[in-house]
Amino acid sequence: MKLRSTETFWPIKNALIQSYPSIGSNYETSILIIGGGITGALIAYKLISEGKKIILVDRRDVCNGSTAGSTALLQYEVDIPLHELIKIRGKKCAVDSYMNGKKAIFDLRKICDEIKSDCGFEFKKSIYFSTVIKDLPYLKNEFKSRKENGFDVNWLTKYDLKKLGLNALAAIESKTAAVMDPYRFAQDLLAYCQKKGMKIFDQTNITSIKYTGDKAIAYTENKFTITADHVIHCSGYESTETLSEKVVDLKSTYAITSESFEDLPAGFKNAIFWDTSDPYFYFRTTDDNRIIMGGGDEEFKDAKRRDKLIPKKELYLLKHFKKRFPDLNFKLDYSWAGTFGETKDGLPYFGKPNPNKNEHYVLGFGGNGITFSAIGMNSILDSINNKENLDLEYYRFGR
Repeated sequence: MKLRSTETFWPIKNALIQSYPSIGSNYETSILIIGGGITGALIAYKLISEGKKIILVDRRDVCNGSTAGSTALLQYEVDIPLHELIKIRGKKCAVDSYMNGKKAIFDLRKICDEIKSDCGFEFKKSIYFSTVIKDLPYLKNEFKSRKENGFDVNWLTKYDLKKLGLNALAAIESKTAAVMDPYRFAQDLLAYCQKKGMKIFDQTNITSIKYTGDKAIAYTENKFTITADHVIHCSGYESTETLSEKVVDLKSTYAITSESFEDLPAGFKNAIFWDTSDPYFYFRTTDDNRIIMGGGDEEFKDAKRRDKLIPKKELYLLKHFKKRFPDLNFKLDYSWAGTFGETKDGLPYFGKPNPNKNEHYVLGFGGNGITFSAIGMNSILDSINNKENLDLEYYRFGR
């Protein structure tokens, strides 16, 4: 599956940080991780810290699937607002999921500091705004729900937003959000794990997995085998190729990046923005003073049809940027398309689809893939050891 198209911003910014060999012989290991993006890197970090013997493989160059196309808004809010998620999954699961997201942002910062990643991690406020009158009751319900459940939020009026350069009617301001370069972070994390003893093979495609007793034998496209006690799939939207259960609807999404501003607009210095549109638009900055905007989502058909829409989507996104930030001159520099997925409740999937196989999945679907992956990092050991874990219950398969 082709997850992104054209040259996305992050690989160009970073060039080729690190390359790894393809597999050239048979191996045995305790744990095989399939997927060398940010999810696989986080799971590897957790397990290597526990002294596990790990091999990680990716069918392309590491970090060149969804991670390279991510816009990396780190928010505790999931794609479904809290007041609606409570109706869908119950209060405890909904509130815990939002709290989990908040903790994940701080966990990511700690990891950045520990591995000394030059990924431009920066805490921001999150501004969730509405530009249409009909969405104001919805936004007020969400504000009330967050307040009642202990989240630090403020209500902003159109006059408050005007000071930020934003043309909108009202917004919820959340204290905890962040941005970073996801490609650089994942590359730094993999390099750290390799130094700790993990073997990494890219351009290595797993075509099948068979079981002999309690061992999993993964067969590669070029006929080598990796025998492991446990297999962990961190393959994101490509997991639809190996799962029997339909857990996600695939979408096409689009993003544009501006030229660097000499000085960031005041409103963007301390905040990220997203709105109540469905699908929503979102806006963030980079550490070299660019603005990234994303949105324009639609049903995924195939990569060629998705990519043909890029010129049209550029104009569409620029038009909506101008409506929201009328005083800013967004000079387009990069644009790209990617594939992401939506689950029925906006939440990830963790654990073992088949309890009789030592085959685990950590799938951070939706707009919160990075924070979901950090949450999954904290439950993977319990999945391996068959221990009860509340997150594994919240985000289980077959729910």
